[in-house]
Amino acid sequence: MSRYSGLVRLLSLFLLGAPFAVAQPARAAEAAAPAAGAPIASISDHTMWDLADLYPTPKAWDESYARTKAAADKLVSYKGTLGKSAAALASALVAISDVNREASRLATYASLASDQDLRVGTNLERNQQAQALGTHVAESTAWVAPEILQVGAKKIRAYLAADKTLKSRFNYFLDNTLRAAPHTLGVEAEGILASAGSVLAQPDTLHSVLANAELPTPTVTLSDGTQVKLSQAKYEKYRQSPNRADRKLVFDQYWGAWKKFEGTAGSMLTTQVMGDHFTAQSRKFATALQAAQFPDNMPDAVYRTLVTEANAALPTLHRYLKMRKRLLGITDDLHYYDNYPPMFKLDVQPKFDVPESERITLEALQPLGEDYLSLMRKGFASSWMSVYPGEGKKLGAYMNGSAYDVHPYLLLNHNGDITSLSVLAHEWGHAVHTLLAARAQPYEKSNYSTFIAESASIGNEMLLNDYMVAHAPTRQEKLYYLGAGVESIRQTFFRQVQFAEFELAIHEELERGKPLSVERMTEMYCSVLRKYYGEAEGVMKIEPEYCIEWAVVPHFYYNFYVYQYATSMAGAAELTDQILKEGAPARARFLTLLSAGGSDYPYELYKRAGIDMATPAPYRALAARMNRLMDEIEKLEAEK
Repeated sequence: MSRYSGLVRLLSLFLLGAPFAVAQPARAAEAAAPAAGAPIASISDHTMWDLADLYPTPKAWDESYARTKAAADKLVSYKGTLGKSAAALASALVAISDVNREASRLATYASLASDQDLRVGTNLERNQQAQALGTHVAESTAWVAPEILQVGAKKIRAYLAADKTLKSRFNYFLDNTLRAAPHTLGVEAEGILASAGSVLAQPDTLHSVLANAELPTPTVTLSDGTQVKLSQAKYEKYRQSPNRADRKLVFDQYWGAWKKFEGTAGSMLTTQVMGDHFTAQSRKFATALQAAQFPDNMPDAVYRTLVTEANAALPTLHRYLKMRKRLLGITDDLHYYDNYPPMFKLDVQPKFDVPESERITLEALQPLGEDYLSLMRKGFASSWMSVYPGEGKKLGAYMNGSAYDVHPYLLLNHNGDITSLSVLAHEWGHAVHTLLAARAQPYEKSNYSTFIAESASIGNEMLLNDYMVAHAPTRQEKLYYLGAGVESIRQTFFRQVQFAEFELAIHEELERGKPLSVERMTEMYCSVLRKYYGEAEGVMKIEPEYCIEWAVVPHFYYNFYVYQYATSMAGAAELTDQILKEGAPARARFLTLLSAGGSDYPYELYKRAGIDMATPAPYRALAARMNRLMDEIEKLEAEK
């Protein structure tokens, strides 16, 4: 995933009051990238990031923090000047942008240092300082949007036409601010909403504390006598057990633990939905969905077409589930706990160290062209990654591109398996996207929407999967990679749309004035699960005990964020199909999309790349890919 440090928001998001959810791409460094075909044997030496590229010492960070805090304190001095002249408006916006730019860099350093070793108290404190600075800047600039609107659209547009700085750096922001006029409040109200941000974020904080720290973790004894304490990581590991009784035990105990806290989880999620509704009403939106989609100017049809097309494609999902049942050798009903063990096994798991992972990734992404690959080679040869697991290091993986004037940073926990290879390709999709956007756009327009952010990363994964299938040395290994490719679509598309459909349903329930009880949420989630997994059609049985699954999903606290994983996967499917079929013309459209950053609304940028995300085409392209992979599996199985 693409992760952006701290709570520092971009200029446009500060002034529109929108939730921070997207990347701040990093500026491409000036040094030339290694030439095509250059040896990369030494890249394994570059497996620890160098934070000195951000600040040479902690003292330098402290000094920059003090300067930036002082500069933020002075931003209020521009209040009342925006309508004096085009030059005055440009001067104020440049000053605010400069503060945001350095605050983002400060937050990047603090976040990365903290994640490298979460046990170090000084790093955690520095991270909290950076977050507090972000909130302070938001509060210090809450007056800007109301004042721009008070100046009036006619005068602002005249200033835009007259001033080069406004036209080149702030045209998109100013147009977007003017578009937000019906939803922008007065100065005092904007300040109150900015200050309320910390309170409205508490349901997410509480959920994280419960899920990651305070939920009592059950211990189970597996069929071989192994005792396992079911943390979330252990649950995710052992739900894949080839022993069916073991994975049922794991499901029963893990979800049984969550069931005991159903009321607490329900209260937290209800409070989140109420907060979303409060913010939407405060800004005069009809629904929370409209409020969430407004900053991207996203047509309502995109969300609803996604859900409609996912439902239309359920026969494809059901085909996969029936295949899974057959290949796992299940003779009675397929159950929800049967979703995770791989359909195909390898006697010896292939291993991919970091140099081999980078070599394979470069080969797999050849269809994306030399410009894309050269940026990746340069990154591989630089100290931009923290690669290996370590004591106290944050788990998972992300790309942080918030330091515009430096370069992206990537956190990995590479352990040499196929998943680690895929994660490396995915995160470098984000990194190259960041580099392309920053190379082509000024800071103020380099930030790209979450709606587009996963396109390159998921496209990388698809090309990698195709490459692994094509180059697998044995039939069984081909089947293994094909199975992984199909399962990726189940989890990244169907499962995320399943979440998105539920998230929309609980918001609409509240907006209709109905009580959102915990029992009602569980009932609604169960209904969605049973539909997606075809219980009425006899495809899979969904035990009521597992319908508490909604309680663990953190995405429901991100205000209609999760649907964008699914749209990105669908967009990536159509983009990669076009690149493989058309070659250079489609590749150029793809690179133009990435290079556009945040210079226009993401829906419009996709349309320029030849994809309309409000139509069925991209979603049907993804379903076609899933069917194509299953066709290959069946063909190989028939040849056995």
